[in-house]
Amino acid sequence: MKEAELRKLTAANLLCVSSVILTAVVPAFFWDGFTVLGTHLAWLCICSVCVSALNIILHLVLKTNLSPKRSSFTHKISRFLKSCIYFFMSCILFHAIIVLYGAPLIESVTETFLFAVLLSTFTSLQCLCILGPNIQAWIRVFSKNGATSIWESSLQITTVCSILGAWFGAFPIPLDWDRPWQVWPISCSLGATFGYMAGLVIAPLWIHWNRKQLTYKSR
Repeated sequence: MKEAELRKLTAANLLCVSSVILTAVVPAFFWDGFTVLGTHLAWLCICSVCVSALNIILHLVLKTNLSPKRSSFTHKISRFLKSCIYFFMSCILFHAIIVLYGAPLIESVTETFLFAVLLSTFTSLQCLCILGPNIQAWIRVFSKNGATSIWESSLQITTVCSILGAWFGAFPIPLDWDRPWQVWPISCSLGATFGYMAGLVIAPLWIHWNRKQLTYKSR
């Protein structure tokens, strides 16, 4: 394993963590009354857009998705359009799953969908950046010993941590505490965000500690 590649991963992950923190701090300087809890839907939009933009830029600059051959301009356009469709389908799928897990079907549709967009940003967008619109590659990476690079190992960890964070974030909602952060979907989106950030920090540390056992093979 190349140490330079691990340093790139660490730097990229720390930038993503910083971007999430900045989305909660910077808008308050330009928007009176902006808070993560008080204007939660606005923060969901800002966080999703900023994290998406940064991830796309980082993966383009670092070239984490290396194709074995040069692709034509037409192929790149087709790949981009497929990625947009996959991302939208991911948002719809997450929205349906969230509703099946107990979210309001008719009420709070906007809140539920924006939470689904945030989850897709933390999970599906990463898959699209690293693996492209290739479902077989997605299945391979999330199968046992399916990762073939440190980027794919990091993808596994951050995706799992984001989903687990969202799941654990749902536990306080039915409790009779009457706290402002118990309003749907604040605790779930905060849980997903903290899970995502934790995954970004844990991933390079886990890869570093287990680098002798990790033997990536191209497939």
